[in-house]
Amino acid sequence: MAQDSVGLSSGYQFWMRKLSVWGQASTLETQQDICHHLPQFQEFLRQIYETLKEMDSRTIIERFPTIGQLLAKTCWNPFILAYDESQKILTWCLGCLITKEPQSSGESKLNSWTRGLLSHILAAFRFDIKEVDLFTQSLGYAPADYYPGLLKNMVLSLVSELRESHLNGFNTQRRMAPERVRSLSRVCIPLITLPDFGPLVEALLTYHGHEPQETLWPEFFDAVNEAFLLKKILLPKSAVVCLWLRHLPSLEKATLHLFEKLIFSERTSLTRTEFLMRQSLLPEAACHPAIFRIVDEMFRYALLETDGAPEVLAALQVFTCCFVEALGKEDNQLKFALRTYFPYAPPSLVMALVQHPEDIPQGLRHQPLRRISEMLREAAEDQAPGSSGGPFESWFLFARFGGWADMAAEQSLMSAAEPPEALLWLLAFSYSPRDGSQPRAQTMVGGGTQCGWHPGWAFPELEGSYQRGPRNGFGFH
Repeated sequence: MAQDSVGLSSGYQFWMRKLSVWGQASTLETQQDICHHLPQFQEFLRQIYETLKEMDSRTIIERFPTIGQLLAKTCWNPFILAYDESQKILTWCLGCLITKEPQSSGESKLNSWTRGLLSHILAAFRFDIKEVDLFTQSLGYAPADYYPGLLKNMVLSLVSELRESHLNGFNTQRRMAPERVRSLSRVCIPLITLPDFGPLVEALLTYHGHEPQETLWPEFFDAVNEAFLLKKILLPKSAVVCLWLRHLPSLEKATLHLFEKLIFSERTSLTRTEFLMRQSLLPEAACHPAIFRIVDEMFRYALLETDGAPEVLAALQVFTCCFVEALGKEDNQLKFALRTYFPYAPPSLVMALVQHPEDIPQGLRHQPLRRISEMLREAAEDQAPGSSGGPFESWFLFARFGGWADMAAEQSLMSAAEPPEALLWLLAFSYSPRDGSQPRAQTMVGGGTQCGWHPGWAFPELEGSYQRGPRNGFGFH
């Protein structure tokens, strides 16, 4: 590699010879020589990275045909790799060699080879490597204690640098360069599920630079989301929220993944539905309005596509129940107004619906039902069907809170005389929201003169699906 053509440090050939002499640092003399030259060698590696990061992987291989040999010799020298700074710079350099979309078998093989070196850097020190016994013993550590610490120390070092960069904001002198953050996210893709790698994944997800465009690789988000959905990694809620806010396809995939588990399962009870819903973290994440609107819109689309399938309706109501519960636990400083989540509904109607129906004493239930019926009727019938507050929006709002329809049917059954008009309208609207005021009035007359009022009348296909329990909010256990 000619000095003038590669633009790297003038000492390239010098360090290639040094690496050949050092081998795997199996003697005391080579270890002493490495310690003596290590600061200069690390500076040389930084110069390499600064050069490589400006090129794509194909250009790198064309211009620097022996760069792989140099990096491989460095990776397999345990005395060099024992230092966090060496590990970190090597990951940057190796990340530059990975081709995002390989066009040939050669490029695919280079990607595989590079990822193997990355895996070695982060995981191989878990094994007993005889060449570093002398070094670890001189420090008073057994290999079993020392090797896992290498990975943890490197991860902690990177996490600290990311957090410091985040706190420094626009202080560019102390902030990690965006290209380094992006390169790190690419390097992380094949290593996300390593047991000790979680803190770095979390730090990347919660790191926010000040660039106008997303810094992290889309493939990084895809890989993290896939691992999270398949329970291969554990992430705190804050990291999951950042993932879904920063990468919309991951949020959509997470919602569809939940739909598949809930709707296409052979046997799904409401208890299991609630368990899966909470486990997905979607209700908690939906406390952020942007996430709520996406998930809510996907439920809306699923209801329309399935013509109100009972499985979808049940999942929507469980989601709403869990969401309202999570919203109540949010820090007051972080809470958003309810109109942020339900912008097309009258705030007073939303406030009435989010109450726990079962918390209302038996003798006082007619009053809130009548009030809800009046507000819902005004919202549904006093506006045009295509308006933002038309019949479907009103029905979709009411459908989220299934416990009120159950209570209206129950109160109608318990009425000694003909059920009040407000309850009849509420049930008629639940059953057939597309009807105009005249057809609905006829339904109310026909239904009111019959003795067969029951909870399943509002949604006949759901009869028997819901059971009440104490303080369950919307008729779910």
